[in-house]
Amino acid sequence: MNPFRYTRVAGTEAAIHAGTAQGAKFLGGGTNLIDLMKSDVEQPTALVDINHIGLDKVAATVDGVRIGALVRNSDLANHPLIVEGYPLLSHALLAGASPQLRNRATTGGNLMQRTRCYYFADTAFPACNKRAPGSGCAAINGFNRIHAILGQTDEGATSAHTCIATHPSDMCVALYALGATVEVQGPKGRRTIPVTEFHRLPGDNPAKDTVLGKDELITGVTLPVSKFAKNSWYLKARDRQSYSFALVSVAAGLEMDGNAIKSAGLAMGGVAHKPWRVAEAEATLIGKPATRETFAQAAELLVKGAKTYEHNAFKVELAKQCVVKALMQASMKKA
Repeated sequence: MNPFRYTRVAGTEAAIHAGTAQGAKFLGGGTNLIDLMKSDVEQPTALVDINHIGLDKVAATVDGVRIGALVRNSDLANHPLIVEGYPLLSHALLAGASPQLRNRATTGGNLMQRTRCYYFADTAFPACNKRAPGSGCAAINGFNRIHAILGQTDEGATSAHTCIATHPSDMCVALYALGATVEVQGPKGRRTIPVTEFHRLPGDNPAKDTVLGKDELITGVTLPVSKFAKNSWYLKARDRQSYSFALVSVAAGLEMDGNAIKSAGLAMGGVAHKPWRVAEAEATLIGKPATRETFAQAAELLVKGAKTYEHNAFKVELAKQCVVKALMQASMKKA
């Protein structure tokens, strides 16, 4: 591990000021950052400990719920406001990682998780445009079972733009389906970002995962008034039942009027560089009966344009089946 300076701050303004230092990174739970530092993928010259700046509350608002950036995943998953009003988020959080990691991981840190790729996480492989911009992409011709089938940049293994990594979060998939907003603050002030615009596709800059400025700090997440409390489901297809990333995950929320769908929130994880939400897929559900045939139409729209590789072609059919199953489960009215 490389040497770094450690600073503990007591307020948001102090954190932002300290975060402007060259090479500085904010430290919350550290469950992703510290791992990457140990493997030499991340090399910050300064860590700014933000665990004592007060962003650890969940509160009801007139517009829904506000979640502080430092609320631990376990606390959020079990908070009465979330369990009762946003069970989709609660279930997604409990599907992630392990109890020990959920006790440390924070809401802001979960949003900032680096994308998942064997070749990004292992410096023994020199070709990774995310870790070493311009070096190419080893995953294209490598073992790409977990990799993206949607939204990736594929200009060949040697291109400086190519990246087929996937976003690893469960929480974020639910936030996309729920229509959350991310609150950030930096030297230039505060701004809000729809969560669907917070993460990036690789485009021509695979090294950049989000639109967050290097000296900006996530301060919270807001959820709109709940529409899916009675009808939602989080489905995660993975290699083992616990402590495993999704091959495909689906967050499905439905607002029902009898057996007709009034509104819908639908997102997939494990298939792209960011959680995957397609407005057309949600729109096709509106006004239609909650049937397998209706849900299959939405599934087809979600995977439209998929591009697969040697080891992950199975993901297309798996994604479609997961979408249909999640929507079928969500449509069953909850007490």
